[in-house]
Amino acid sequence: MQHDIDEIRQGLITAVNSSQSPRDVLKSPALKDLYSVIGTLEASERATYGKAVNEVKVAIEAAVAARENELADAAVEPIDITAPWDLNATQPELMPSETGSQHPLTKELDVIVDIFTRMGFEAIESRQIDDDYHMFSSLNFPENHPARDGYDTFRTEEGWIPPAHTSTMQHRILKAGRAKLEAGGQIAAVSYGRVFRNEDVDATHEHTFYQCEGVFVSRDATLGQMLGSLRSFFEVYYGQKLKIKTQPAYFPFVEPGLEFAIEKPAAIGGKPGEWLEMLGCGMIHPNVLGEAGIDPTVYRGFAWGGGVERLVMLKYGIEDLRHFESGKLQFLRKFA
Repeated sequence: MQHDIDEIRQGLITAVNSSQSPRDVLKSPALKDLYSVIGTLEASERATYGKAVNEVKVAIEAAVAARENELADAAVEPIDITAPWDLNATQPELMPSETGSQHPLTKELDVIVDIFTRMGFEAIESRQIDDDYHMFSSLNFPENHPARDGYDTFRTEEGWIPPAHTSTMQHRILKAGRAKLEAGGQIAAVSYGRVFRNEDVDATHEHTFYQCEGVFVSRDATLGQMLGSLRSFFEVYYGQKLKIKTQPAYFPFVEPGLEFAIEKPAAIGGKPGEWLEMLGCGMIHPNVLGEAGIDPTVYRGFAWGGGVERLVMLKYGIEDLRHFESGKLQFLRKFA
C-alpha cells in the first residue's frame, strides 16, 4: 500500500512540474481516490494510512507553490545588461519605453511653494549637508542641551550633519534679509527640502523625508499674522474653509512656541471636532534674531515648520509613509 502511495505522489509531482496550471493537479482524481480508501480500512490501519496521504498532499502543495513561482519568474522579461546600446552601436528599432513623470512629493512641493510665493514669500531650497552651528547653535540650542538629542541626528566622521530640519536655513535667511529690514522692508521666506533623522522606518516614520519652513520678520509681526497666514495656506491647499487651534509647545528657537492644528478637512473624511496637528510654530526667539545681527528690541518675527509627507498623505488618503521612497510604479502611476 505504501508503494502505491509513493508511486501516486511521484506521478502527481511530475504532473505539477510540467503543468502550466499546477494548481489544477490538486483536483486530480488520483488524489481523491487516496482519501476514499480511508473509509474501507480497518480502524487500526486508518491513522497510519491517513498520515501518509496527508504527507502526499503537503508535498504536492509545496510543488505547486514552487512551480507557480517558477512560472511567475519566467513571465518577467529578462534584461540583457550587456546589450551594446551606446552611441557607436545600432539600437533596436523598437525599445520598450514609458514616459516618466514627477514624483508625487515633487508635484506637491511645487503646489506648496506656489501657494507661499503667491502670498509674498521667497522660496529657498534647503541644504542637504550642514554644520552644527546652523543646525543647533544659531537656533538657540545651548551646548550639550538635551533638545539636541531629540533630533536623532546623523553625523559624518568629519562632523558634518545631514540636516534634521529645514530650520538649518533660518540663520542664513535672517542674515541675508537684514538689509531689507534696515531699509524699511521685511523678511518673508520659506525653505524646503529633504531632512534626515536616525529613526526606525515604519508606516509613520522615515529616516529621509521633506519639510517646509516659513520665516517672517518685521517691526510689527504678530502671532495673529502668523495664524492667519497658516490658515490661509491650509485652506488653499485642501480647498475648503478650515477652523484652527493651537496649544503651547517647546522649541528652543521660538518663544512662545505653539503646536498648530486644523479641523480635519471634510474632503478626507473629517467631521466637526476632529483635529489634526500639522506643524510647530511660534514667535522667533530674541536670541535667534540677535545671533543674526537683528535687534530684537526693534524687530520681531514668527516661524513655522512641518513635514510635507503628512500633508500629502492626508490629501490623498495614503496610509503608509514608506510608499514615497519605495519606488513602486503601481503607487507612482497614480500621480502621473
